[in-house]
Amino acid sequence: MTTVDLITGFLGSGKTTFMKKYVRFLMERGENVCILENDFGAVNVDAMLLHGLYEDGCGIEMVSGACDKDCHKRRFKTKLIAMAMSGYTHVVIEPSGVFDVDEFFDTLRESPLDRWYSIGSVITAVDPTLNGELSQSSEFLLASQASVAGTIVLSRCDTASASDIRMTLDRLSSSMKKIRAEREPELYTVAKPFSELTAEDLEAIASSGCREASYVKLCGDSAVYDSVYFLGLDPSPDRLKAIASAIMSDPACGHVFRIKGFTKSGSGWVEFNATKNEMNIAPIENGQSVVIVIGEGLCKEAAEKHFKEAE
Repeated sequence: MTTVDLITGFLGSGKTTFMKKYVRFLMERGENVCILENDFGAVNVDAMLLHGLYEDGCGIEMVSGACDKDCHKRRFKTKLIAMAMSGYTHVVIEPSGVFDVDEFFDTLRESPLDRWYSIGSVITAVDPTLNGELSQSSEFLLASQASVAGTIVLSRCDTASASDIRMTLDRLSSSMKKIRAEREPELYTVAKPFSELTAEDLEAIASSGCREASYVKLCGDSAVYDSVYFLGLDPSPDRLKAIASAIMSDPACGHVFRIKGFTKSGSGWVEFNATKNEMNIAPIENGQSVVIVIGEGLCKEAAEKHFKEAE
């Protein structure tokens, strides 16, 4: 059977960065690996960030866009059925940061997938610099993802302080208690910069499994997570930083969690990734002219205004 791991985590938590390290480890130990990028958006930027793994022989598949969650689940299952015939020994799923982990377990237990795939480890990336208030729905997602994980990996440990890490673990513990999935997160958390993870660390993470926790679901209306796209604009990196800062501080744009994408810089491309706490720009070999704003209650017109004012 093909082992399937899930790498989950809230928006901007460092999933893709961790996955690059983790998948290379699996390939180095002889696995035939495929990554399944499973996103609700119509444009999947993260898949482009994995181009180097593809060149090294890792398969990359995508499930992008859907009219609703039921449609998305059908596409997810159909893609896994098609992949089962490809000879992979290991599939690593990186879903959207607002992915409901129940979909992972439910889908893989359906026929015929239950005959071809076995559930491996659930790995939840958490940003210890994630400060400020989260909506009820966002806190639930964070807690539910952490409650089923075999391992929590803390991102940005090279910049997070000891108090940031302590506050994050306390927050996770408190959030899980609210949904009646009490666990002690520090008992299954790895707090080490991703660049310093050893083969022994990664082996332990790969074999950590998961816990199909019972927890209380939210009742009533939940938040509507959304993304808005800006194509073909190509602001300079410095201008994009200013635009992102303005959008994130403007309540008219909605509750923005993350802004990511690519823009041109000289004769090449750069990758842009921003949260309220951090903005990163790095050269990348291939890109496309797209900037994506992700959050709750977004207003595209308000965000677009900041792009126009920067022209």
